[in-house]
Amino acid sequence: MAFVYILESLKTGRYYIGSSNDAKKRLEKHNAAQVPATKNFRPYRQVFLTEYDDMKTARGVELRLKGLKRRDYITRIIESGKIAF
Repeated sequence: MAFVYILESLKTGRYYIGSSNDAKKRLEKHNAAQVPATKNFRPYRQVFLTEYDDMKTARGVELRLKGLKRRDYITRIIESGKIAF
């Protein structure tokens, strides 16, 4: 089991997309400044979470989402609760 998640910075409103085997623990690491890419924009809240069978699939989805770099598309995913490529 693996997850793709989207976090929102409560400080700036920016989104961060990631993948993990343990989404709850990963959010804790983001908020504890243990992730260099997000430490300056914390605290975060999780605004989206979806589950995949394995980490390889989740990582592939994460990379596709990060490649889009479109806030409006990410916002639609959050609002609809599903990813559609």
